[in-house]
Amino acid sequence: MSAPRVLVTPRSMSVAGSAAVDRLRAAGYTVVTPAPGRQPTTDELAAAVPGVVGWVAGVETINADVLARADALRVISRNGAGSDAIDASAAAAAGIRVLTARGANAQGVAELALALALLGLRGLPAAAAALRAGNWQRSVGREATGRTLGVVGFGAIGRKLSHLARGLGMRVVAHDPFVTDAGDVPLLPLADLLRTSEVVSLHVPPSPHGPLLGAAELALLRDDAVLLNTARSTLVDEAALLAELESGRIALYTVDAFDREPPEPSALLTHPRVVPTPHLGAATVESTRRASDAAVENLLTALAAEATGGAAR
Repeated sequence: MSAPRVLVTPRSMSVAGSAAVDRLRAAGYTVVTPAPGRQPTTDELAAAVPGVVGWVAGVETINADVLARADALRVISRNGAGSDAIDASAAAAAGIRVLTARGANAQGVAELALALALLGLRGLPAAAAALRAGNWQRSVGREATGRTLGVVGFGAIGRKLSHLARGLGMRVVAHDPFVTDAGDVPLLPLADLLRTSEVVSLHVPPSPHGPLLGAAELALLRDDAVLLNTARSTLVDEAALLAELESGRIALYTVDAFDREPPEPSALLTHPRVVPTPHLGAATVESTRRASDAAVENLLTALAAEATGGAAR
């Protein structure tokens, strides 16, 4: 009898040398990697998924058409905190469990958000651009100490960022309708947080109801606010944001994760007060290792439970 097959598609795990993937082989599974070192296409996923019992997934889109070909799949285990790239309804209808590596990348994302906050407070992108253009243009920035950071979404990443920012002497406030106890961090309505924060950092999943920050919400931001988005580009209305940037009210906008990767060129991405980064939040040696280990551990535990009847499909 052949060994059961597990699909592994994250770029960092689909190349040789992943200790986490070696655990799958040691547990008796045959590992299938349809696109080593790169993100697989939908057609490649559809061709690879028949017959696999488990899937360690990355950021690739897993739609209903792909899941319709998953004739033996029981568990999808993401190597990250989000699962919005997976068609949840189609997975549930097929009895496929979807697991995430919650908290595994929190430190890496929080550190990136803090670095970008300091970038905006000190006006570094404009200063660097001026010097590259041959202009010696010194500007007066703002120190982090004493500034207010508004954290939207007070889960693992938001709490890590809060801890780091308070270490620099920042005042932290948060908004999260699903959190009732944030310790000594004040929980505010979103409108109040936007009005009072000099730096706003987004750490929530995208909503099917549209952007979290539309024109009305962006209008509440303080002048010279720094807006950080390491969550998803769709959280912010791009047209409204571009208008605010053109008016000069927003000091800097940073965006790290996009609904389509790589994103299409746009006026927003090329704006001088926008710093786009190519989904670097969890792209650290440490975060990658933690996320890989957690994804494999979650998958092995779930498949073992399935085998013993401990989890219903």
